Amino acid sequence: MRLIAIALIALGVIALIYGGITYNAGDKTVLEMGDMKVTTQEKKTVPLPPILGVISLVGGIALLISQQRRT
Repeated sequence: MRLIAIALIALGVIALIYGGITYNAGDKTVLEMGDMKVTTQEKKTVPLPPILGVISLVGGIALLISQQRRT
């Protein structure tokens, strides 16, 4: 249970700092002339609302505190 609490806290902090997940959607051909090809990587972002980070952080802290009170 302690591992889950620490993971929730870490995910909450990461969600608050970065605000989203960015990934490469693939290569996109921009220009093609004969043998020459110009491509670019298309990046997409999945936004994470700040409330999700706060809920994860508070939930992890609550789990950690409740686990310490039991022992």
